[in-house]
Amino acid sequence: MSTMIIHPEGWKPAKGYANGVLAEGRVLFVGGQIGWNADQVFEAHDFIGQMTQALQNILDVVTAAGGKAEDITRLTWYVTSKKEYVAHQAEVGRAYRSVLGYHFPAMTMVVVSELVEDEAKVEIEATAVLPA
Repeated sequence: MSTMIIHPEGWKPAKGYANGVLAEGRVLFVGGQIGWNADQVFEAHDFIGQMTQALQNILDVVTAAGGKAEDITRLTWYVTSKKEYVAHQAEVGRAYRSVLGYHFPAMTMVVVSELVEDEAKVEIEATAVLPA
């Protein structure tokens, strides 16, 4: 295995993310992905649809490099509405697992006032460590 989850002794369990991921291998940096398809067209206009597509785009890049979901070590999320994210927590979890399964890397979420693409509701960047 090229990654190991790091969880300090005595800390409460992380839910839906890892506090740390130790990895060895080839590092892949995936630029921010938004909720449009390969033709740069937004098929979904809601948060969950765009989030799902952005995660799929990340997985597509990782797969193209020879990796898999379990090789993703870090996700940084940029969302335009904390309220929309919080209001759909159960759907967020289901959509996340539909793309990345039960793999939860180190994650950060940042609320931003807007993204470069006006229609985008979420942008997610990733780091993956692929086996050498």
